[in-house]
Amino acid sequence: MAGEGSGGQALRRTPLHGVHQAMGARMVEFGGWDMPVRYTGDLAEHRAVRTAAGLFDLGHMGQVNLTGPDALPFLQWLVTNDFASLPVGQARYTLLCRPDGGTLDDLIVYRLPDRWFIVLNAANREKDVAWMRARRAERPELDVTIDDVTDETGMLALQGPQAETVLQRLTGADLSGLEQFGAVEAPVDGAPALIGRTGYTGEDGFELYFPVEQSEHLWRKILEAGRPEGAQPIGLGARDTLRLEAKMALYGHELTEEINPLEAGLGWVVNFDKGDFIGREALLRVRDAKPARRLVGFRMVERGGAPRAGYEVQVDGEPVGFVTSGTHSPTLNQSIGLALVRRGAAGVGKPLDIVIRGKPVRAEQVKTPFYRRVGATAGAAAPM
Repeated sequence: MAGEGSGGQALRRTPLHGVHQAMGARMVEFGGWDMPVRYTGDLAEHRAVRTAAGLFDLGHMGQVNLTGPDALPFLQWLVTNDFASLPVGQARYTLLCRPDGGTLDDLIVYRLPDRWFIVLNAANREKDVAWMRARRAERPELDVTIDDVTDETGMLALQGPQAETVLQRLTGADLSGLEQFGAVEAPVDGAPALIGRTGYTGEDGFELYFPVEQSEHLWRKILEAGRPEGAQPIGLGARDTLRLEAKMALYGHELTEEINPLEAGLGWVVNFDKGDFIGREALLRVRDAKPARRLVGFRMVERGGAPRAGYEVQVDGEPVGFVTSGTHSPTLNQSIGLALVRRGAAGVGKPLDIVIRGKPVRAEQVKTPFYRRVGATAGAAAPM
């Protein structure tokens, strides 16, 4: 039987749940789902993605199709980024905000020939879909349809420097010509799929969307195709260290309904020039007054334990903010983190104290991302 979540409800399972158990994965709750946190070990899995290729089960993610003659005007009003200029066959990162500027979710949106395809964070699916439908009801003059296709859509991510080599063995699509955040619809080992060159690790890689009944088939085929390169299945533990090294936001940590995009350093996905959108006026006020808080990166310079989400941040004994994410970086071999602090305390090179087990431990603010692969460009993020 499925385990129970923190709220006492049965955990949901992806189509690969039995496969993960058979592979010996340790399972944990994540966003109401029973998900693999590790297979062999966090360090080995992290290094596999940085040096070879890693395969992630993203079957818990949400997906929505937006269709109709007025799908673009509705999307433009719904989210922060500008999609009018996005060509067919490309994707863009964006945010769903409340009227007060708080962040409801971060999304990836694909422009396809017949629809806009939106990828949602797993724990936010029901909230996001309800929000979209409520906003649709406010705009009866628009001819647009919102279709939640989560239950019929499977999703995998293949990430790492060998990802293209591995996936190319299974598809006739020319992956070498697919740019970052580009997308193509093409079969993968016979299964119809949408292939997006996006990811959440800081490495090159792909996210695949396909009929949910193909999940186990594609999981096994991709791992088999990647055996010569040392491709491995990857759990949530390594996913978190990978995304944090690349300074990619995790909803519920760097983004919440109480944290707006400008505080989180995501002003680059808020386009004030495109016209009206939900949250625009509130975010304009934040921009003009300057955000009261800033998301900063830091590294620990004093021994005393690893920083964790929620830990207090101090300067000269005075609380100035809190850690949003923290970990020991396998790539850098040092403890790193992100913190939301008062604007006056923010600045590369400035000291911070992280309160760990009741004791202030010295840290130093550093440039982010902590890790960037050669040839990478900014903004290579995806929700999870």
